[in-house]
Amino acid sequence: MRLYLINPRNPLVSIAKKSRWRKYRVWKPLGLLMLAGLTPREWEIKIIDENLSVPDYEALPRPDLVGITAFTSQATRAYELAGEFRERGVPVVMGGIHATMCLEEATERVDSVVTGEAESVWPQVLQDARRGHLRPVYAGEHVSMADVPPARNDLLTNGYAFGSIQTTRGCPLDCSFCSVSAFNGKRYRQRPIEKVVEEFRTIRERLVLIVDDNLIGTSPGHIARAKDLFRAMIHAKLRKKWICQATINTAEDDELLTLAAKAGCKGVFIGFESPTEEGLAEVGKKFNILKGRDFRTSVRRIQRHKISVVGSFIMGLDTDERGIGKRIADAAEHYGVDLLNVLFLTPLPGTRLWDRMKAQGRIAADSFPEDWKYFTLTFPVARYKHLSWTGILQEMDACDRRFYSRRRILYRIWCSFWRRRGPQCATVGNLSFRHNLRTYRNLCKKVDLSRGRALDAYTEERASHSEAGFTTEELSGSPFMSTPVASQDVPYSCRDSES
Repeated sequence: MRLYLINPRNPLVSIAKKSRWRKYRVWKPLGLLMLAGLTPREWEIKIIDENLSVPDYEALPRPDLVGITAFTSQATRAYELAGEFRERGVPVVMGGIHATMCLEEATERVDSVVTGEAESVWPQVLQDARRGHLRPVYAGEHVSMADVPPARNDLLTNGYAFGSIQTTRGCPLDCSFCSVSAFNGKRYRQRPIEKVVEEFRTIRERLVLIVDDNLIGTSPGHIARAKDLFRAMIHAKLRKKWICQATINTAEDDELLTLAAKAGCKGVFIGFESPTEEGLAEVGKKFNILKGRDFRTSVRRIQRHKISVVGSFIMGLDTDERGIGKRIADAAEHYGVDLLNVLFLTPLPGTRLWDRMKAQGRIAADSFPEDWKYFTLTFPVARYKHLSWTGILQEMDACDRRFYSRRRILYRIWCSFWRRRGPQCATVGNLSFRHNLRTYRNLCKKVDLSRGRALDAYTEERASHSEAGFTTEELSGSPFMSTPVASQDVPYSCRDSES
């Protein structure tokens, strides 16, 4: 029996084209590698990651079953692939977070859907596929992390800068914009440490991404477990460098940071979300509103251990008004983060944010499933309270240009050399971010997800700027005004990270 497991590309952000930065923009499809680890040996498995290259499927041997995973931003391409294989008589099963949250939509386009965590039902799916009697839906349940199989890292070719591994699932924070709690639950589940170390040894890449939504956790028990994990990694002499996601409480335990650094931690991705307390309250980020918490001091504590900090913010909150771009850039500069990652507020299916914006009629890109490809978190797909389509693009551009100006990039790289904190990573990271921002800026110029209203918004903003004393020449100098707004009705998520 032949099985293809496919990670679809998003054509808007595909890195299939050769680029010096390509390998820093793609992560291994870890979920597919884990399912491969659960698949009996009598199945011939081929994992296809379209983010590396898109094969000629008709030239490949015909599979007996195709499994497709998809974040929301990959759904459009996933359905396209499913249609092609089904036309050839090949059954298609789809899983992942989007199929789980949009079950009715998915069941209309594939033969079978796996909802939730697939480990609990995957053996049954394969057994039914052999018999030729797939069920329409398999409801996966939250599994014990002890039952999570080791990823089949041997099935993917070279081409990745980072290996990937998962050590925990679930998040108790339950932020309004995040679908992790809805998919993996609020209970923080931890994988046995010996299994984590064992899988680390199978990863070929020297750099590793720990994909946990929060590696450290939030309670004293969670942190104690993280320390034990780091001690085991040090004892095993893995000699891997890794990056992870965590909350700002990471900075509050010096022993934790010391152990993390010795275990190979080189960077941590922290969601600051908003530079204002009102914004943090809006998204439900209670952890960041604790009184007396000084983000600048916290970042410095982490960096003193030679660990870089990537700060993430969200733009488009109801509390965000004109000037938010500069405000975010200045906050990130004040905190002293090494890299800044700003995403548009994106209502993802399965989140409280989706429910609220959908009820209010504020989802602008709503021609589904075609428009899912815009839900990459790098396109403004909603109607924002105080910012028009043109306005929010201007704010994002102002933020990017301010933080990633040549002068500020050179200063951060110099600091990384001076403080011996990963100068190579700082150089690659800053230049890669700058390159990616230019790519997305050009993409945004080509589409109008406000459904033809951007031109009206532009006219209104020209009028308001004229009243404020700006000239037409000054206004046309804006990067989002120098290219005409697309007139056609172009249909509209790490990191589509949905986390």
